[in-house]
Amino acid sequence: MLAPDSFTDLLALASEGARLADEEGVLSLAVPMAPRDPMALLPQLEGGESFRFLWDGAPGLCIAASGRTNSLELSGPRRFELAQRFASASLSRLAGQPDACPPLARPRVLLAFAFFDAPLESSTAAIPGVQAVLPRWQLSRHGHRCWLRLQRPLGGDVTARSLAEELWETARHLERCATEPPRADRIAVALRSPWQEHYRLAAARALELVEGDALQKLVLAVRQQLSLSTTPDPLDLLAPLRRHQSGSCRLMWQRSVGSALIAASPERLLTVRQGQLRSDALAGTAPADGRAAALLQSTKDRLEHELVVDTITAVLTRCGLTPHRPRHPRLARHGQLVHLHSPISARLGAQPPLAIAGALHPTPAVAGLPRREAMAWLRSLEPFERGHYAAPIGWIDSAGDLDLRVAIRSGTVEGRQLELTAGAGLVPGSAVDRELQEVALKLGVLQQQLNLPQPPPAVAGLPL
Repeated sequence: MLAPDSFTDLLALASEGARLADEEGVLSLAVPMAPRDPMALLPQLEGGESFRFLWDGAPGLCIAASGRTNSLELSGPRRFELAQRFASASLSRLAGQPDACPPLARPRVLLAFAFFDAPLESSTAAIPGVQAVLPRWQLSRHGHRCWLRLQRPLGGDVTARSLAEELWETARHLERCATEPPRADRIAVALRSPWQEHYRLAAARALELVEGDALQKLVLAVRQQLSLSTTPDPLDLLAPLRRHQSGSCRLMWQRSVGSALIAASPERLLTVRQGQLRSDALAGTAPADGRAAALLQSTKDRLEHELVVDTITAVLTRCGLTPHRPRHPRLARHGQLVHLHSPISARLGAQPPLAIAGALHPTPAVAGLPRREAMAWLRSLEPFERGHYAAPIGWIDSAGDLDLRVAIRSGTVEGRQLELTAGAGLVPGSAVDRELQEVALKLGVLQQQLNLPQPPPAVAGLPL
C-alpha cells in the first residue's frame, strides 16, 4: 500500500505494523496531504515538545520536525561511528511499512554535530559532539507533494488506533492552517560586542604560522554578540533568509526552549543519493559585484581553493573511492557573496555514509591544514567554543540517503542574545586587513539578511 487513501486504509496499515512490531519497536505511519509550507506549519507540530528542526531547501526538499521518539547525545572521537549505529538501529526497528512511500516521506534520523569531538568544559549548556534524533513528527514537502509522519513506541495508552487517529486528525488540521511563513518586524540591536582587535592579533599570529610553514592554511573565526530589543522566535529570524539566500539550505536546530542554531549554508559536506555521493569544495570569497570575476584570477584565492579540493579528493581516495572533480572551479553566488566552487563526486560503495562524513570533517575550508595542527591552533587562538559553527547538520533516511550541510552563515539564539560567527582562511599571501574585511563583510551581510539594522562600517573601505 503506497499511500493510505482513507482512514480505514491507515488503520489497517497501523494494525498490521503493530502486529509485526517487536518489544522495542516504534510504529511509524505517514499520510499524504495537501501541499503546505513546513516552515509555516512547524509551530503547529510542537505539541509541548522543546526539540524543533527545520531543513529548508525550498524550492527543493523542505522538512519540519519536532519531538523526540529516540535520541542520542554523546561526545568523543567515535561520534560519527556511533551516530551511524544509532541511526541504523532506530530506523531498522520501525514498524508500519515506513518505506512504502516516496523518498521525500521516508523516516529520517536528524543529526547535529559539533565542530570539535567534545566541548572543553562539561556543562548542561555545552554542545555535545553529536546529537541524533528520531523525531515524533516529520512534515516533508518537495514540489507539490507533501507527507506527514508520526512515530511513537507502542504501549500503555498508545495503540495502533490512537496513533492512526492522531496522525489523520493532525494532517487534516494542518491542511486548514495558514500557509504563510513567519514575517517578523525589524528587530532593534541594542548592543554589538567588538571583535576586530582580538581578530587582528589572532590573525597576525596565524599568518606567522602559515608564512613560516608551520601550517598551510588556518581558518580563523570570530564571534559577534548582539543584544536584541526583543526575544525573537528563531523561525522569524530564519524566514528572511529564504528570500536572501535562495541558493542555500536554511537550517534550524532547536535543542531546548529558548536556544537554537540558525544557518543558511551554501556548502554541503556530503550528500548521498542512491549510492552516489557529492561533496562541495567552497573556498574563496568576494562581494557579488563587479569584482567577483577577479576571484578566478586571484592567486591567493585559487591556492586556498585548491587546498580544499585536493584534500577532499585525497580523503575520498583513502576511503577506497574514486572521486571525480572538475578541472577548474566555477563561481557560485549565494546572496551578496560569491565563492569559488568545485563539486566532487564518487560512488559510495559499501562504506557507511557517516564514516565518509567523519573522514571529511572538518575540511580545510573551515579548519586548515594539516588538520590536527590546525585544530589545536584554533583551540588556542579563538576565545570561544565553536559549538555547531562550521559543523555538519542534516539527516540520514531509512534507505541510506544522507545530506549534511556545513553550518556556516550561522548564529545561535539564546533569549535576547544572538551570536553570529564567521571566518576566513589564511594562507601564504594573505593580509590581515583583507581577511578582517572579509569577516566583517560576512557578518554584515548576515545581519542585513536577518533583517537586523546595520551600523556604519567599522573598517575603512569595507564593501558593505
